Amino acid sequence: MFSEFAIAIFEKSIEKYHVIDDVYQPFQNPYPNNEISHLLFRKNWIDTVQWHYEDIIRDPNINPNDALVLKRKIDASNQDRTDLVEYIDSYFLNKYQSIQIKDNATINTESPAWAIDRLSILALKIYHMKEEATRVDASKDHSKKCQAKLAILLEQRKDLSTAIDQLISDIETGNKYMKVYKQMKMYNDDELNPVLRGKK
Repeated sequence: MFSEFAIAIFEKSIEKYHVIDDVYQPFQNPYPNNEISHLLFRKNWIDTVQWHYEDIIRDPNINPNDALVLKRKIDASNQDRTDLVEYIDSYFLNKYQSIQIKDNATINTESPAWAIDRLSILALKIYHMKEEATRVDASKDHSKKCQAKLAILLEQRKDLSTAIDQLISDIETGNKYMKVYKQMKMYNDDELNPVLRGKK
């Protein structure tokens, strides 16, 4: 199943990041760049780095100049994340381009890649909630609450994985069809954001 394949890559990315556990560490993708595994690993690495950016920027004592630099990094990371989702959708569009779509086929509310995006974030939630649930310096009450949250996250991953695999199966059999819309984010565009346009 594709979800199981993706989860294993996400977990490998998260584990690799936490060996050094530094947002400024160099990135090395262990998968060939012509494989979907390369895109999945890259996607989760972006999510993992951004997860830690979000932790850092919430430091109440952060230097304002450092916070602004970090905000720019988060903005760039969000754009990279969106780009990767679109690359992953292109993989599915290309893979299933010759599928005969049935007359009664329906469209899904989100593409496979945007569901996989949520699966990547969920892998991070599970990793860090598991950390909190087993933290030796935490109170028993904290650990208990985190164990309960972890159980919910694991159930959510199971449900999301089932939904993703069903969606892909439906696309493969022509019961659903893909229609992908580019995000067209306006605030990053010099021509579409009036503040940036005014600065030119």
